[in-house]
Amino acid sequence: MSKRDYYEVLGVEKSATEREIKKAYKRLAMKYHPDRTQGDKAMEEKFKEVQEAHEMLTDSQKRAAYDQYGHAGVDPNRGGGGQGGDFGDIFGDVFGDIFGGGRGGGGRQSRARQGSDLRYNLELSLEEAVKGKSVEIRVPTLAGCEVCDGSGAKKGSSPTTCPTCHGQGQVQMRQGFFAVQQSCPTCSGRGKIISDPCQPCHGQGRVEKTKTLSVKVPAGVDTGDRIRLSSEGEAGEMGAPAGDLYVQVHVRDHKIFTREGNNLYCEVPLSFTRAALGGEIEVPTLEGKVKLKVTAETQTGKMFRLRNKGVKSVRSGSVGDLICKVVIETPVNLSASQKELLDQLENSMGTGKDTAKNRPKESGFFDGVKKFFDDLTN
Repeated sequence: MSKRDYYEVLGVEKSATEREIKKAYKRLAMKYHPDRTQGDKAMEEKFKEVQEAHEMLTDSQKRAAYDQYGHAGVDPNRGGGGQGGDFGDIFGDVFGDIFGGGRGGGGRQSRARQGSDLRYNLELSLEEAVKGKSVEIRVPTLAGCEVCDGSGAKKGSSPTTCPTCHGQGQVQMRQGFFAVQQSCPTCSGRGKIISDPCQPCHGQGRVEKTKTLSVKVPAGVDTGDRIRLSSEGEAGEMGAPAGDLYVQVHVRDHKIFTREGNNLYCEVPLSFTRAALGGEIEVPTLEGKVKLKVTAETQTGKMFRLRNKGVKSVRSGSVGDLICKVVIETPVNLSASQKELLDQLENSMGTGKDTAKNRPKESGFFDGVKKFFDDLTN
């Protein structure tokens, strides 16, 4: 079965920019993704078709070959001859790719490069990440020159077509049936020449600038999450589209809480008397103190779960829990009377097998030790 046209698959025009192609791909990939179509074989094939079209059309060299030769130009199992162009043109494409150039003659013209994407590292406290907030950030970048509107030419003038490559951005050298293409040395591959450059940007169309941007941080973000600000990256060359700015979130360590997913964890110190007798204690949450009922005879390491006292997910909206781990604290700096009371408590629990009632773990441990040595001697 013959393959569909890649542009038709993505629903874009043949003149579509790389940004338009990527946008169309994201929309279709989300629609046909196997996780959404639940085993539908027809949808799975469409997903593969969309992936292949995206791979070919976002690779400048593959796209150039496809534009000239169709599927034969990018299919390793088929030859490129007979799809248009002569033997020399095919070799020109191959050697042009090696030297980094595109096609000359009837090929696509060189385009000004899109601006680079930028990254900004944003540090937040746990409280800020959980509740969300708006922050202002200052980002040093290359912005479009306002004097020449990014063209690089002095106001009132405009770039002219390069006389060497006639606007193609590349020149071709032939020797026999070999053709080698390379960037035009006159215009550096842009296809345009600025004879009267703009003074503020020195003909570059871009100037160094520090932008102040407002970033809305959604509630529930965590370390590793990214917030994308479209077209807030570096300005493109000669009026080409700007890149994007990615705000990378890092949440600082908290003195009390540790976050895992949507749950919060904290250690709660507890006196051994309160652990033995049970009762209510106050524990912290991000919204203030709450009462926690501790059951009698609580052991160190026991976990108590407070429902919906964790973090609200930035994606699903579900709320996690606060999990409190009890750590029994041994009293220190005891007075003489306090030590006497503890001795009385210790003596009241008996010795040897008599301790099993009040301290079963201790009793069980020493029984195990005794059996171990008995086995060694037998």
